[in-house]
Amino acid sequence: MKKDKIIYWATTVIVAAVMLISACYFAFNDNVKGAFTHLGLPGYFRIELSIAKVLGALAILIPGIPARIKEFAYAGLTIVLVSAIIAHLSSGDGIASLDPLFFLGMLVVSYLYYYKRYVAVKHS
Repeated sequence: MKKDKIIYWATTVIVAAVMLISACYFAFNDNVKGAFTHLGLPGYFRIELSIAKVLGALAILIPGIPARIKEFAYAGLTIVLVSAIIAHLSSGDGIASLDPLFFLGMLVVSYLYYYKRYVAVKHS
């Protein structure tokens, strides 16, 4: 059980940190505007995406958040990462699309261990 807790928290903290750091980068770095244009996305979308990343990261990170909210946060972050992969591949970025794929894998591991812990607690 301790191993499960360590895996859950390690992957959750890493994913949340990446989401929070990238949200700040998207919101406050003017060079990102050009990257969003390159991907064919409108400029205002980077602010919306930053807000979604912050809310999702906080929801999966903070203990005591209701399970349904956490599950919506996991779903939302999954959509964010899958969309990033598609956007980079569609723009011909190639290897750049591997970064979101790596963190998508970590998000999946985080969710699987969250679910395992949540079900174990609920049934005990």
